[in-house]
Amino acid sequence: MSQPPLLSASAETRKFTRALSKPGTAAELRQSVSEVVRGSVLLAKPKLIEPLDYENVIVQKKTQILNDGLREMLLFPYDDFQTATLRRQGRYMCSTVPADAQEEAQSLFVTECIKTYNSDWHLVNYKYEDYSGEFRQLPNKVAKLDKLPVHVYEVDEEVDKDEDAASLGSQKGGITKHGWLYKGNMNSAISVTMRSFKRRFFHLIQLGDGSYNLNFYKDEKISKEPKGSIFLDSCMGVVQNNKVRRFAFELKMQDKSSYLLAADSEVEMEEWITTLNKILQLNFEAAMQEKRNGDSHEDDEQSKLEGSGSGLDSYLPELAKSTREAEIKLKSESRVKLFYLDPDAQKLDFTSAEPEVKPFEEKFGKRILVKCNDLSFNLQCCVAENEEGPTTNVEPFFVTLSLFDIKYNRKISADFHVDLNHFSVRQMLATTSPALVNGGRKSSPALQDILHEAAMQYPKQGIFSVTCPHPDIFLVARIEKVLQGSITHGAEPYMKSSDSSKVAQKVLKNAKQACQRLGQYRMPFAWAARTLFKDASGNLDKNARFSALYRQDSNKLSNDDMLKLLADFRKPEKMAKLPVILGNLDITIDNVSSDFPNYVNSSYIPMKQFETCSKTPITFEVEEFVPCIPKHTQPYTIYNNHLYVYPKYLKYDSQKSFAKARNIAICIEFKDSDEEDSQPLKCIYGRPGGPVFTRSAFAAVLHHHQNPEFYDEIKIELPTQLHEKHHLLFTFFHVSCDNSSKGSTKKKDVVETQVGYSWLPLLKDGRVVTSEQHVPVAANLPSGYLGYQELGMGRHYGPEIKWVDGSKPLLKVSTHLVSTVYTQDQHLHNFFQYCQKTESGAQALGSELVKYLKSLHAMEGHVMIAFLPTILNQLFRVLTRATQEEVAVNVTRVIIHVVAQCHEEGLESHLRSYVKYAYKAEPYVASEYKTVHEELTKAMTTILKPSADFLTSNKLLKYSWFFFDVLIKSMAQHLIENCKVKLLRNQRFPASYHHAVETVVNMLTPHITQKFRDNPEASKHANHSLAVFIKRCFTFMDRGFVFKQINNYISCFAPGDPKTLFEYKFEFLRVVCNHEHYIPLNLPMPFGKGRIQRYQDLQLDYSLTDEFCRNHFLVGLLLREVGTALQEFREVRLIAISVLKNLLIKHSFDDRYASRSHQARIATLYLPLFGLLIENVQRINVRDVSPFPVNPGSTVKEESLPLPAANPLVTPQKPGIALDNSLHKDLFGAISGIASPYTTSTPNINSVRNADSRGSLISTDSGNSLPERNSEKSNSLDKHQQGGALGNSVVRCDKLDQSEIKSLLMCFLYILKSMSDDALFTYWNKASTSELMDFFTISEVCLHQFQYMGKRYIASLTKCVALLLPAWNRNDACQIAAAGQPG
Repeated sequence: MSQPPLLSASAETRKFTRALSKPGTAAELRQSVSEVVRGSVLLAKPKLIEPLDYENVIVQKKTQILNDGLREMLLFPYDDFQTATLRRQGRYMCSTVPADAQEEAQSLFVTECIKTYNSDWHLVNYKYEDYSGEFRQLPNKVAKLDKLPVHVYEVDEEVDKDEDAASLGSQKGGITKHGWLYKGNMNSAISVTMRSFKRRFFHLIQLGDGSYNLNFYKDEKISKEPKGSIFLDSCMGVVQNNKVRRFAFELKMQDKSSYLLAADSEVEMEEWITTLNKILQLNFEAAMQEKRNGDSHEDDEQSKLEGSGSGLDSYLPELAKSTREAEIKLKSESRVKLFYLDPDAQKLDFTSAEPEVKPFEEKFGKRILVKCNDLSFNLQCCVAENEEGPTTNVEPFFVTLSLFDIKYNRKISADFHVDLNHFSVRQMLATTSPALVNGGRKSSPALQDILHEAAMQYPKQGIFSVTCPHPDIFLVARIEKVLQGSITHGAEPYMKSSDSSKVAQKVLKNAKQACQRLGQYRMPFAWAARTLFKDASGNLDKNARFSALYRQDSNKLSNDDMLKLLADFRKPEKMAKLPVILGNLDITIDNVSSDFPNYVNSSYIPMKQFETCSKTPITFEVEEFVPCIPKHTQPYTIYNNHLYVYPKYLKYDSQKSFAKARNIAICIEFKDSDEEDSQPLKCIYGRPGGPVFTRSAFAAVLHHHQNPEFYDEIKIELPTQLHEKHHLLFTFFHVSCDNSSKGSTKKKDVVETQVGYSWLPLLKDGRVVTSEQHVPVAANLPSGYLGYQELGMGRHYGPEIKWVDGSKPLLKVSTHLVSTVYTQDQHLHNFFQYCQKTESGAQALGSELVKYLKSLHAMEGHVMIAFLPTILNQLFRVLTRATQEEVAVNVTRVIIHVVAQCHEEGLESHLRSYVKYAYKAEPYVASEYKTVHEELTKAMTTILKPSADFLTSNKLLKYSWFFFDVLIKSMAQHLIENCKVKLLRNQRFPASYHHAVETVVNMLTPHITQKFRDNPEASKHANHSLAVFIKRCFTFMDRGFVFKQINNYISCFAPGDPKTLFEYKFEFLRVVCNHEHYIPLNLPMPFGKGRIQRYQDLQLDYSLTDEFCRNHFLVGLLLREVGTALQEFREVRLIAISVLKNLLIKHSFDDRYASRSHQARIATLYLPLFGLLIENVQRINVRDVSPFPVNPGSTVKEESLPLPAANPLVTPQKPGIALDNSLHKDLFGAISGIASPYTTSTPNINSVRNADSRGSLISTDSGNSLPERNSEKSNSLDKHQQGGALGNSVVRCDKLDQSEIKSLLMCFLYILKSMSDDALFTYWNKASTSELMDFFTISEVCLHQFQYMGKRYIASLTKCVALLLPAWNRNDACQIAAAGQPG
């Protein structure tokens, strides 16, 4: 036949070059050429094949499935998934929520927060989830092979002879030993005497089959032929025998003969005996293993009767199961799996592994243990009346520790109060009886038994936490003493270096009087500081000591003043100017171990590691004031409700209401009523030595100051439910410090005089007041004072109040809320308040609720993170009760906003914890509420509409994993809690939900395929999330419906797509095909008509017919897509081949399908791969195993082919050649084991080594490759489908890459190895001549591609790579060298 006329060269060139982009580098040009070539051939889009109705099929074929011996490969297990409740594990002995908090709580927000902290974790467990990932994540943990059996290859024998025997033995990995021994005469007719021993050099060597020989030589030249050998396979034992000669031992053989050998010393003799016995033990174990394998082979023969309904399985299923288990065990012990030898299977690649998800837990920054040991001043004496006792400080001192951060100019911890006074000094103060009673929280009687008040009274150890450690954080100690007068006057005796006992006695006398009279009042005295950290990594500066004790300046007391002083701390010239008090503060710091015992948290809740002994000291956790930044915020997990109050300044120099108001003390109380006789609540944390909780607290007093400053911190345990009457009451006293000896008892009675009142309501607009407040002071306190309101024009509402200084705001006070049940955020508060009014939106006006929902976008980031579970729970609740679509869509928009914020702050783990552990679908009431999965799916569809806001839709795409995970969990909980899991799959969900899922898939896929350039990250994430969702839908929904969704997805892709879209498509297929029940989804069973067929009679599919793709949908789709991808450029081909190979590796390593019968059944699903490879046989037929690629460019094969045609996609036309004449004799010889496969068709190793690397993978010459396949084959295996497996007549002719060929051949060999003999014979019988020829071509290519090239070749190749490619790293070089080895 004459060839069709070709286009003129010039016309073709003009057309060709017109489509080229601007010329650039060679790689870019090649890429352009390749795309033009691909574009110039119209690749038809493969038609979609309608999947089978899975649910109907398994019902119709129920009898056949149940009678199948391998029915577990066809059915999903009944216990596939279940919901579970996991007890919430905390650090504490008991719940952190007060006993009566649930009853007290009235506001929705507080109630929901408490519910969050009290609830257990809700999980959905998938029993076989461990099998739903990549092969590397299988539960049997594919291990690396330590050693392969040792083989000696002919190509290495010359090398072996040249090498040292000892090093060779170690290379082989076997046991080796050599040395001089005396050998007795072996002739049993002659008795052995001393004279008959001859000195010989013995060398123990392992042979290729694993057996050992003990060779002996006249000298140490072991490269010669040995004089003789002892075959240790025949040896029965090695024993010592000293009858004839010292240091002798005997080798007893199976034929009753023996060998007598003797060493030069006892040590040598024992070494030889030990080594030989070790080999005998190995031989014995190998023999036993072989025996077991022989037995299991008989089982294999029996297992061929697997599929028959009358077979063993149907009568004795338990026996059959145990037989299979025994078979699995024996096979796994004795045989190395093919894919163990694949380099990809040994790569540690966990990029596809899902991150580990942990429940929410309390997290802390760097934790520091602060131990307070001693505070001693130079001024000391004995304070006892009889002067008997230790020498101590002459008066009580009180230490307050806290952390200051001068980098961010803030106090970062609460105060920790310590009393380091000696017992005798404490006696100077009037005692108060301690009581562990908490007005804010009711503690259980059991808790009171654990926390002994005696152990709580004098804390010495505190645990501080620092979230952001750095060197500019200081531990500051403020020291106070009992009020006596001015700071200067009180400090003077302590600043003199002369140790005068008279001075000490005088100070002691004054101190005793002050303690009796003014014991409850304190005055500032001194301060000291030290650094905490060496660096920003949190390494403690343990060598640092406290500075000198500096005297407090009455005009520089505030925290702001302290920060200024600390800023100069490292400037000696500044610090030298400060007055120093002579004394020493001994406080040490240390790290906190994870199992640190006996401590309580800041609410005095004891840890689990808590001893109830009253003598054991208790350590107190000190509250950290974590910065309000999202990235440093954790979702709250425990109940905590503290208010810190800071009186800062009182301006009293202009007041005329009181005659004396100089030494001013402020008393702080927390009240819940403004009635006259109302008592303050006992909820203020007490100081050391006093009760644990008190009704009032005093700030330190400044002597003779009319405008005093304060630095005190008052810590209050707030009630669970706050109301409008809760307020802080400040009472001001003038304290008389006059303690002259002339004073009468009357004067003592007038220690304090009330000089004003002030109050601060705690709630404003329903939220706790926390900003700095300036409040007026009243001279009187009438009943109902909270109700006072100025109306203007001199009028007011409420009781008559006499204001000090014309009701000017004289008192400055600030508060700091540390609460996990109250929020400061106005938007969040308003939303919950509105939800409470309208029953979570069920009775809401749509427009009103939408307004509150939209305002949540302005919620502060750190508040959103802190209350994350509570906020999301409420949003999902509103979603199920919404009556209008607008509400549901706006709820979803808020959730998208929250999810995006978490990701942007790097806090994605919190969302994963929420979905896995905290999310719980609302109880479903069909008449009242809807399900989350249905409403969320509908809202997602609306947001994905082209007309919707693109910013929101992009965020939904990018973070779609969260929404799909919620859908999945909601579906699972819905099925189990409403007992729908027992229904048929197609009855579990309403038609409306099926429609919603289909719509969301159809809406999402175009976003993925169209936004991959503009928004690659979002489209990539959406693609992966959709795949995970579809995969999990197989567990819950109608599986035929899920197949259709996969078709809907695939229909949006086409041949010739950009590389990125191929990546997306194969990533999708990879995820879906990794489903734990992928094999049952493909139904590896006969689909014949009429009566139920036996598996042996199965009409196996060896090509991708429509029928095959319909019945075995997923595997058919995957093979079709791989076939299409093989017509694309290199990167696409690699992706496709990798997905296929990794799936086959997973089947190979899956311990559920470890038996031979299981693997044979799996192989039937992949038999069409034969047809696929045969279509591409000429591209695979590469015999050159040089590992150097032709060109690292992406289109390496497209432009470097020695083909006459200009287009590599044109189908080759070759004359037919008969099979008998075409197949090489050595091929059949190699297959049958008669002849060496390397006689004529193997390229000479030297020529391979010296080949030009640029051309090493280009088609080999005709003498070195099998004849081309017959294009006019009869297509006997595919009578139903014309044009091959892909439905496409265009087949590329360019050679595949070395790595592609090897991967495809590994897949081919796995199927060939796994398939049953019957399946293989059937294939050979039915195949056409040309197909059979191509089959053996591929088999021969396997021999070439995986041939062993020899150690010398590998060594020289490694050296060559190192010289040629110095820029490559060593791993690359080793991988290239490994290409010369098998596998």
